[in-house]
Amino acid sequence: MEIMPERVALGTLLRHVLELLDGDVAKLYDELGLPDYRPRFSPYVRALVADGPASIRELAGKVGVTHSAASQTVAQMARSGLVTLAPGADARRRIVRLTDRARETLPVIEAEWAASTAATRGLDAELPMPLADLLAETVRALRRKPFRERIAESGLDPRPEIGPGPPSP
Repeated sequence: MEIMPERVALGTLLRHVLELLDGDVAKLYDELGLPDYRPRFSPYVRALVADGPASIRELAGKVGVTHSAASQTVAQMARSGLVTLAPGADARRRIVRLTDRARETLPVIEAEWAASTAATRGLDAELPMPLADLLAETVRALRRKPFRERIAESGLDPRPEIGPGPPSP
C-alpha cells in the first residue's frame, strides 16, 4: 500500500500524476518495440500527419505548448530519427517533417493512442469529473488570474527584509 503524505505540494502532485501516466505509456512503447519513442511525441506526430510539414512555431500552436518546449521535443524527435528539420522560407524558420521511420511506426502509435483514450475514459469514470476537463478549467482559471497574482493576494511580500549576510572574513 502506497502512503500519500497528508500535504503534498501542488507541483509535486502534478508531476507525480504525469509520471504515473507517461511512465506507463513509455513502458508500453518499449514493450511494443519503440524504446526511444516518448508519449509527448504523439501530439506532434498526429499534427504532422493531419496537416503535413510545419514550422516549430506552428507545431507549438497546434500542440498548445511554448515555442521553447516544442523546439526541445522536436530536437529529441530528430535524434530518435522520427523527424527531419529543413530550412524554411527564411533562415529563422525550420520546417519539421516526419521521416519514413515515423510513418512506419504510425500503426503502433495510433493503436496506443486509441488504447490510451479508452483507458482515459475508464480513469475518468473513477473521478468526480474527467481529468482533462479539470485541467482545462485549471488552465482557464490561471489565465484569468495567474498564480503569481494569487500568491501576491495571500499577503506575501516579494521583497522581505532579509537579515545581514554571512560575516565578512
